[in-house]
Amino acid sequence: QEQVVETGGGLVQAGGSLRLSCGVSGRSITPLAAGWYRQPLGKQRELAATISRSGGTNYLDSVKGRFTISRDNAKNSVYLRINSLKPEDTGVYYCTVGTFIGSNYYPNSRWGQGTQVTVSS
Repeated sequence: QEQVVETGGGLVQAGGSLRLSCGVSGRSITPLAAGWYRQPLGKQRELAATISRSGGTNYLDSVKGRFTISRDNAKNSVYLRINSLKPEDTGVYYCTVGTFIGSNYYPNSRWGQGTQVTVSS
């Protein structure tokens, strides 16, 4: 089972930007899809962005236009660029790799520790 390590979170003022990184070990990500989840404190984890093995992307409605997911197969890494950060983006962000069945994304990797994003108003 693949393992992931997320980095890049931090404390940012509203309107700022962050780039989250995810290093994957245990398997090449080339044939895999990937996704970033986020979990605000006290709330359920939600799928914020996905990228297919061919590079097609999909986003949660509330983050469209501000989040950009990307991948670098040579580095076995996945990234999430977050622009125009809002206080409601605060939470722990988790990276996964997995597969699409139809239009549904299914994570297959072990959950990492996540990276904390805190946005101050």
